[in-house]
Amino acid sequence: MLVNPKPEQLADWFSKSSRVAVLTGAGVSAESGVPTFRDKTTGLWAKFNPKDLATFTSFLSKPDLVWEWYEFRKKAIHQTEPNPGHLALVRMEDWFADFTLITQNIDNLHQRAGSARLIELHGNIERNYCITCGREKREVTDLPPKCDSCGGLVRPDVVWFGENLPERALQNAWKKSSESTIFMVIGTSAEVYPANRLPYEAKCAGAQVIVINPDENPVTHYADAQVFGKSGDYLPHLCNEIQKKLNA
Repeated sequence: MLVNPKPEQLADWFSKSSRVAVLTGAGVSAESGVPTFRDKTTGLWAKFNPKDLATFTSFLSKPDLVWEWYEFRKKAIHQTEPNPGHLALVRMEDWFADFTLITQNIDNLHQRAGSARLIELHGNIERNYCITCGREKREVTDLPPKCDSCGGLVRPDVVWFGENLPERALQNAWKKSSESTIFMVIGTSAEVYPANRLPYEAKCAGAQVIVINPDENPVTHYADAQVFGKSGDYLPHLCNEIQKKLNA
């Protein structure tokens, strides 16, 4: 395994590849200032465990409280901007015939940065839908919001604890992982199932696996390269070197 390889070393791998898949986690968003579930909540929400506010049971019993929590989170996210790591992945998308960005993040920052070939495993905090008829509801005014069509309760379109991932998104993620020749794991602890199995699927299918994360994670032990650092620091340099290789 290569440890802290220079960007030009990895750029050579990319120059010989046409199928790239990327898995991003909360660490990428944290570089923009988005708090993770592992961060201690401050202020009004300090007495609550975030996991207690992210279950369907909590939503049914206290929809007002859950919605206030998610509106609080959205306001915090809206004060952030995509960072250089997000923008570097947008650059990569233009260079490879088959590029897929698989994200566990719900904050919409990849979309705001300009990523288009995107699979959202855990949903998106900017979307909402009715739990009765399934109709999407974009605008939220009164809390908790009700469906304009049937009057049912509207919930955020995110995956809560104890819920399955969207089937189509997960199937596409498995497919793209197994077809990739390079698989990058960026800013994630790689501890949450089933997303943590995607890099292993790619490795078994013959892909070169690259981890970019400040700390070791389970993928480190079978990766082909580990960069100990932040994606916002490393990815722009990697992109510059890839571009040189592709233009040579």
